[in-house]
Amino acid sequence: MNSTSLYPPEPVKLKGHHVRLEPLLMDHADALALAAADGDLWKLWYTTVPKPEAISSFISSALEEQKNAKSLPFVVIRQSDNTVVGTTRYMNIEPGVRRLEIGSTWYAQSVQRTAINTECKFLLLQYAFETLACIAVEFRTHRFNEQSRRAIQRLGAVQDGILRNHRIMADGTIRDTMVYSILNIEWPTVKSHLLFKLGN
Repeated sequence: MNSTSLYPPEPVKLKGHHVRLEPLLMDHADALALAAADGDLWKLWYTTVPKPEAISSFISSALEEQKNAKSLPFVVIRQSDNTVVGTTRYMNIEPGVRRLEIGSTWYAQSVQRTAINTECKFLLLQYAFETLACIAVEFRTHRFNEQSRRAIQRLGAVQDGILRNHRIMADGTIRDTMVYSILNIEWPTVKSHLLFKLGN
């Protein structure tokens, strides 16, 4: 499918074998707070995971961005037991050029480095390229978030560059942002790679 009329993206459900992605709602606040508490994720200085008491504000902000067509947030649900294990979103949506970023992604510590992230990214990339007809999908992360950088590289994304002094973190430190992307012409190869990793 190659329908630009569906861009920019609107709320949609995406389903795989390990996970399903559903539109983020305020009703997910309690479950997301539990996911964030699995590993005390907000204590990682190089990430922006909200504390459990700030989850409602986090969701409100995401929904406001969705209202303004800047983001499309999802909740990540593990298929085996219907447990909310994290969140992700399409963001920095650029309607004029059909380019967007997959970001604001975090998972409960217990599901990190499992097939969940790979399948989550696969579903988002497949929808972006095959349904939304995106010409590029971008990923960004803190220069010191080595786990995230390795995960992005394992997807098959190519590093575009570094945005130096790009953000001020909650603790006052300055973030250098690593920028990666996958292009539409690269998607068939990346797709085969991800399907192989998933055993499909």
